[in-house]
Amino acid sequence: MNSYKKINNILGWVVFVIASTVFILTSEPTMSFWDCGEYISTAFKLEVGHPPGAPLFQMIGRFFSLFAFGDVTLVARMVNTMSALASGFTILFLFWTITLIAKKIALKTGEINREKTMIIMAAGLVGSLAYTFTDSFWFSAVEGEVYAMSSFFTAIVVWAIFKWEEHADEKHAYRWLILIAYLMGLSIGVHLLNLLAIPAITFVYYFKKYQNPNWKGIVLTSVISIILLAVVMYLIIPWIIKLAGLFELFFVNSIGLPFNSGTIIYFTLLIGFIIWGLYYTRKKGKSVWNAVILAFTFIIIGYSSFLMLVIRSNSDTPIDENNPENAMYLLAYLNREQYGDWPLLKGQYYNAPVIDRTDGNPVYVKDSKAGKYVITDNREKVIPVYDPRFTTLFPRMWDQSEPRFASEYIRWGNVKGVPVDIQYGDKNETRYVPTFAENLTFLWNYQFVHMYYRYFMWNFVGKQNDIQGMGNKIDGNWKSGIKFIDKMRLGSQDIPETRKNKADNSFYFLPLILGLIGIYFTLRKDKQSAWVIFLLFLMTGVAIVLYLNSHSPQPRERDYAFAGSFYAFAIWIGLAIPQLVEWFHKKLAMAPAQIITLAIGLFVTGLMAQQGWDDHDRSNRYTALAIAENYLNSCAPNAILFTNGDNDTFPLWYAQEVEGIRTDVKVVNLSLLNTDWYIDQMKRKAYLSDPVPFSLTRDKYRQGNHDVTYLMEDESLKNTFVDVRALFGVIAQDESKLKMNTSQIGMIDYFPTKKFMVTYDPQEILKTGTISSKMTGRLDTIRWEIKSQAIEKNSLMILDLLASNNWKRPVYFVMTTSPDTYIGLEPYFHLEGLAYRLLPVKARPAEGQTGEVNTEVMYNNLMNKFKWGNMTNPGLYLDDNNKRMVMNMRTLFGRLSEALILEGKKDSARRVMDRCIEVMPDAVAKYDFFTVPLVEGYYRIGETTRANEIATKLSKYSTEELAYLFSFPDSDLKGMEYSIQEALYSIQRLSIITKEEKQVKLAAETEATFKKYSDLYFQKVYQR
Repeated sequence: MNSYKKINNILGWVVFVIASTVFILTSEPTMSFWDCGEYISTAFKLEVGHPPGAPLFQMIGRFFSLFAFGDVTLVARMVNTMSALASGFTILFLFWTITLIAKKIALKTGEINREKTMIIMAAGLVGSLAYTFTDSFWFSAVEGEVYAMSSFFTAIVVWAIFKWEEHADEKHAYRWLILIAYLMGLSIGVHLLNLLAIPAITFVYYFKKYQNPNWKGIVLTSVISIILLAVVMYLIIPWIIKLAGLFELFFVNSIGLPFNSGTIIYFTLLIGFIIWGLYYTRKKGKSVWNAVILAFTFIIIGYSSFLMLVIRSNSDTPIDENNPENAMYLLAYLNREQYGDWPLLKGQYYNAPVIDRTDGNPVYVKDSKAGKYVITDNREKVIPVYDPRFTTLFPRMWDQSEPRFASEYIRWGNVKGVPVDIQYGDKNETRYVPTFAENLTFLWNYQFVHMYYRYFMWNFVGKQNDIQGMGNKIDGNWKSGIKFIDKMRLGSQDIPETRKNKADNSFYFLPLILGLIGIYFTLRKDKQSAWVIFLLFLMTGVAIVLYLNSHSPQPRERDYAFAGSFYAFAIWIGLAIPQLVEWFHKKLAMAPAQIITLAIGLFVTGLMAQQGWDDHDRSNRYTALAIAENYLNSCAPNAILFTNGDNDTFPLWYAQEVEGIRTDVKVVNLSLLNTDWYIDQMKRKAYLSDPVPFSLTRDKYRQGNHDVTYLMEDESLKNTFVDVRALFGVIAQDESKLKMNTSQIGMIDYFPTKKFMVTYDPQEILKTGTISSKMTGRLDTIRWEIKSQAIEKNSLMILDLLASNNWKRPVYFVMTTSPDTYIGLEPYFHLEGLAYRLLPVKARPAEGQTGEVNTEVMYNNLMNKFKWGNMTNPGLYLDDNNKRMVMNMRTLFGRLSEALILEGKKDSARRVMDRCIEVMPDAVAKYDFFTVPLVEGYYRIGETTRANEIATKLSKYSTEELAYLFSFPDSDLKGMEYSIQEALYSIQRLSIITKEEKQVKLAAETEATFKKYSDLYFQKVYQR
């Protein structure tokens, strides 16, 4: 047995080294897109990230960042290495979990001998290496996000419960359960996914303690396991903080004690009760209750990592989301109140009419002058009450936040509905309420099949490409690599060159088959272990699907959320090895049976590694950082830059917070600008950036005041543009003049106009250098109309800035966000890079474009300031997100070259187009319709050979794409409409351009192609 233990330990550390090496070698050297920029920033300076927070991740990330030894460019590398090592430890504990289960099964037929040891070790080796190279786990292992560390906690608690099972009959075996409780408490400071292992852990305990399990015991244990999960998630996590908030409110507001007194008293009492409980249960010999209190204590100790957020929030860090500086604010932070809630057991359908509104919980804010917490928002009539005819049990199609969701629910749920008449005042309307069967159809088609089963198959069968799947046959599906199967499911497998993708991975069903063999083995040999693994698989897969209740479409693929389920399946992959040995041993001696089985297992894991390496290798990729720098370098000094989404905000935070790039630019996220705490932060100086000069005082923008401002045109002002300064002057002096009481929703804020203007002082404009000398004669008062019926607080704050800024600071909007965020200011936008600058000069944009190109500034930015993140490297892997950034950059080059040509600067235009081809070559990102302006530009400056070269390639790509797309049945084409339109546009533009330039052969080819496929489009898609 000592020999077994030694081999088990050594091999475990070997797989740890292999996995960690793979992950470190393929990890991104800087931050990645999405949340990584925020997580690395908040880890580096221990700031407060988005709810519900990940303080333990941040603290460990801070420790790893110290190994950058002051080189801020290496901070992201160190945090990414932390993820790689956490993933390596996940593989280590997976190996040991598989060997524990395999050993337990092997012991049923006698002692562990050399042959059994080899089989057990082979099982651990194959299962752990298979999981190492699964798509979803590998993706998270190479970036600075929470999911790698979350997987580590799942792995270690699952291993720990099987270690307890092994030692359960020994004295002090409960220490393993206490360890699990502590680890779960710690994991709350990373992600809540780890808690979903509780049901599996509960059953390991039940099967060990009750040697003759029965259905009654299994049902009872199931109920207890769900109760335990609910206690941790819905009692311990929120109520520990909620009680602190209630104590704080009582002792400060009712007793009159200083701030934080109630919190101190509460935690003193809590600690006192724990100490008394431990003493009492030990004295009375109540060992089980003593263990329960210890487990609770260690959960709290682990959970205490959230104190870091409170401490750092009180320091007013530059990133301080939700400002959780006391117990009451921390509760709102943990409850994710910023994001709202969604129905699970009962709720509305997506088209349910609101028939009434009820009051929510009042909002308390710390008032230092009053020495107590005061209510700033009674939240009257904020919770909608829906027509009961449009509600259902177990609602799956519920989200009304965006109009496009309705059509997606109809598409995935095959919704026909039942007509229901509703009345709005004097108006009657018929709406179609979905049936419960259609509700379940959406659950199956979208939430189960598209949002889970598809991801499962990616990991164990193969993947089509890295383009986000929207339900068609060409993007983001699973595929096996077996052509006749893939052809039946996904159409022609003769993929055009533009669709060849490094994420095209074929596993030929082999990992899936091994997993199914492992399931068969555990069902035969150890039904209890099979049930435990299945519970882990179910809770981290199907249960998450039910809980998330996802709408379509999602902003990105969500496979990373289900990594725990794939972890459970990898256990079964490992446990296929003893079954295969048993089968081979029927025909062969034991030694060759073992060798053949191990060879099969290693071949499968090697295949997964070989197929997945190129699309998981992010080494030498600096594109996210480069794009972040380009956003910031699009701005003039001391600018205010309005952003909106994750990918135009979090990378910029990283660039500023970690690497200190352009800290003079104030990045203002419009999504967060709807909150009072974020406006507070924008009014503070950060690094070299001065406060945003908002004029509204806190009482005017606090939650509950000016959340929505209605635009109700006064007849006397219908043809008048109102100066925004006048409106904000009224708000400052007597805001009641712009408030109105309504019968439906109570008191509202309003403006008596939709037409606004921003005036200027010509001398001030010239003195600040806001505009160039060539624009002096074009100075104009900004006049515009907001088309919507109301504006939210973020738009109100934009108006406030325009009223108070006096053009002293440059104002920019990123070009990569929805036009809705521009509130109608586009006629005064001037494109200077990845951002539009707002100027009191009427823009002269090209037809169909937003903003006038400021050629002088934009040329300097693109040619001298912008960086490209190693995009010139043909071996670099650019995923779908990065390719979208390529499209944006090609758009900029095309627009700049077009504007330069119109100004007669042909040499400059040539250099711009040459630079575009140089930094974003066809070898890295295939020419697409964003390249068409370059073709036109080269023709117009006389570079016919270069133009023909690109046009020929682009024509070939587009023709191949159209031939491929129209090879599908007519019923599939609707889901590919955007791709068809893109290719048709490219061909059409090439046809027109080449005809104008008298390129006879190319013009004839493109014209014939366009006619052929445009006819098909109108017959098969447009008219259907």
